[in-house]
Amino acid sequence: MFKLWTTIKKDFRILTRDKVGLAMMFAMPILLVIVIASVQNSTFELVNNNKISILIDNKDRGEAGRRLINAIEKIGMFHLQIISGTQDQKEIPERMHAKDALVAIVIPENFSAFISSKAKDIADKSLKDINLSDDTNKTTVIRPDSIILYYHPVLQQSFRQSINGALESALQVVEGDEIVKNLYYSLHEKEIPVSLENNILHSNIPISEVPVSRSGSRNIPNASQHNVPAWTIFAMFFVVISLGSSVVREKSSGSFMRLKTMPTSYFTALLSKQITYLLVTFIQAVVIFLIGIWLFPKIGLPKLYLPADIPALIIVTLICGWCAVSFAICVGVFAQTQEQSNGFGAVSIIILAAIGGLLVPSFAMPTSLQGIMKISPLHWALESYYGLFLEGGKLKDILMNILSLLIIIAIIQLVTLSALKRKNLI
Repeated sequence: MFKLWTTIKKDFRILTRDKVGLAMMFAMPILLVIVIASVQNSTFELVNNNKISILIDNKDRGEAGRRLINAIEKIGMFHLQIISGTQDQKEIPERMHAKDALVAIVIPENFSAFISSKAKDIADKSLKDINLSDDTNKTTVIRPDSIILYYHPVLQQSFRQSINGALESALQVVEGDEIVKNLYYSLHEKEIPVSLENNILHSNIPISEVPVSRSGSRNIPNASQHNVPAWTIFAMFFVVISLGSSVVREKSSGSFMRLKTMPTSYFTALLSKQITYLLVTFIQAVVIFLIGIWLFPKIGLPKLYLPADIPALIIVTLICGWCAVSFAICVGVFAQTQEQSNGFGAVSIIILAAIGGLLVPSFAMPTSLQGIMKISPLHWALESYYGLFLEGGKLKDILMNILSLLIIIAIIQLVTLSALKRKNLI
């Protein structure tokens, strides 16, 4: 035990000498978490706070065109900019390229006529079925010009689909309103009362959002709950840059061979290095979590709320850190140079993060990657954290994730020891 403690103190002295490297191990992950959380939070709150600017060129002069604009405004996700229908059509692309708006729609001239004729046709067919309309009363449905939707190329497909869905909802409101008016007029030969019209068209059943939580909590997780744990794992695994290079330096400087001639076992030195860097990864996680709790609210980001089971959080953090340290040592043992260690280590962590669900949510992964995902230690680490932060679970709820991480750690450790024996380093 004394030899282990002495070796740990030596590793800490070596680690603290590299001031720049030590600062980078903490500064870069903190900056990464703040940036990612800010971007994600802005995306999550786009509908509520940062409305999408939309240009509307209304060429229709009828009532339906005005009602469509009102329906789009009531959706709440757009900032409307109405432009005159007599303006040059080239102005819309020019204003969009100038980033005045990301979306634009053109309402055609015959929009109101189409809505009116379609509503009358549906009303006639409905009344015909109950023998209130004769066959001679036929309505000719006007063929409509399409509503043109312009979008800026920077707008991603998911946003375009959301915008399309919102516009289709607005169109359905306008069409339904006209159909109800025609049916009522045909039956009662008078205009429908406004109160009745509102009750028919706008008395929607409220939708209550309830997150599924093991603890029974109904708090909706915010962007910080999603991002801070995920990118803390990413930061932990990037210890491969420092630790992997350290192992390569020791190999190239002959430290491994010197250890074989000393009374200290190499296993003691290996354990010392793991404990030293495990403590570093744990401190990384603590610092990032504290920033999420104290700094985020001061810079306009949602506060990070720690899970109720703090002992489980500590255990998961230590196991995640141990897995990251084991992987870093394994990379350092196999790499021949520091450049190889840094290059392979950085790229492999990004790949493992991508297939593990950090860059793209696991539920959005293609079927071909669903199986491969399970070989990534970052996937099991993320599932463990999400089980605590998002699902409100306890240690017993994430035991399978922790067991998977421990199996991966055991495999990495065995591969590392096997490589050291083949290289005659132990």
